[in-house]
Amino acid sequence: MEIEDILNKINEILVEEFEVDGDVIAADKNLKETLDLDSLDYVDLVVIIESNFGVKLVESDFADVVSFQDFYNLIEKKILAKQD
Repeated sequence: MEIEDILNKINEILVEEFEVDGDVIAADKNLKETLDLDSLDYVDLVVIIESNFGVKLVESDFADVVSFQDFYNLIEKKILAKQD
């Protein structure tokens, strides 16, 4: 899966599941603030990402995730690790 495909799929999921306008999603924006995520939303996000990409996410994975780009990098890293 190419990085562009990963980004497009993630953005599609975020728009559908968190009911945000796709125009507000930008790599440098704050993920939590833009999506107005609370702790339950993070759980939903983890479940959705795990089921769509077949990766396992744990709480510590999100320690350095601030922006959408951080989140994209995390998912890409998990997908690449799964392929090895």
